[in-house]
Amino acid sequence: MSQDFDPVVADWISFAKNPRYTVVEKCLKLSQTLEYPDLSISDYVQKLHVMGEDLKNSLSEIKNPTYLVSMLNEYMFDGLEFSGNSDDYYNPKNNFLNVVLDKKSGIPITLSIIYMELAKYIGLDLRPVGFPSHFLVKYSEELILDPFNKGRLLSIDDLQEILDRNYGGSVEFSPDFLNEIEPEQILIRISRNLKNSYTQSFNYTMALHCINMILGIEPESPEEVRDRGILESRQLKYELALRSLNRYLEIAPEADDVDYVLDLIRNIKEKFNQQ
Repeated sequence: MSQDFDPVVADWISFAKNPRYTVVEKCLKLSQTLEYPDLSISDYVQKLHVMGEDLKNSLSEIKNPTYLVSMLNEYMFDGLEFSGNSDDYYNPKNNFLNVVLDKKSGIPITLSIIYMELAKYIGLDLRPVGFPSHFLVKYSEELILDPFNKGRLLSIDDLQEILDRNYGGSVEFSPDFLNEIEPEQILIRISRNLKNSYTQSFNYTMALHCINMILGIEPESPEEVRDRGILESRQLKYELALRSLNRYLEIAPEADDVDYVLDLIRNIKEKFNQQ
């Protein structure tokens, strides 16, 4: 069997690449693939549909974007009581859309997906923003919203504050940080969150599934090729690890961690030869 073929995620990769499915459906399929095999995607799509119709029916005829954002915030955060999960932020379950819809609590990226989906029902075209360390949405360059904090409107100073909080003052705001990202990048970001959570809990098998999900969308991602090799070595799959790490050096020969990877390759070869 090819190293690149992971039967657990093969079906999800096919699903994720199919333009017929929405980001919501693809995120629910990810949940079903990794942790919730009995999950009904259609049930959760319907749950969101009911919310969206309820929101739409509560509005007046006014279509001003500021008014629509205000009503969306009131419905989602005051009415339905969705909130950012600050107390248990790094719990991997915050990345599963079904769990967030059930508990009404999540992290920036999952709350943003729900927020954007509900916005469609009232004619509000919100776009995903892959802001470093904190997923956001925007209506325009002047209307940047934070669903993790009840749809709060953010200024440039607010954005810099988020960067300072997460990077200790080492990252300066750039307008590029507010660029819209493609749906595939949303799936990759969620998969990376889960990869990191599974790795930290030493569940390398699940972490590798997440890596293979990412590589199914972005086959030449250096970070994922490298991390696959590292995890394969931890699973004592030395031959596979060497293939992955050598591949990493081929596609990222100028990477900052080349010396570290070369040392790792030497150590793996020593262990491999001792088998």
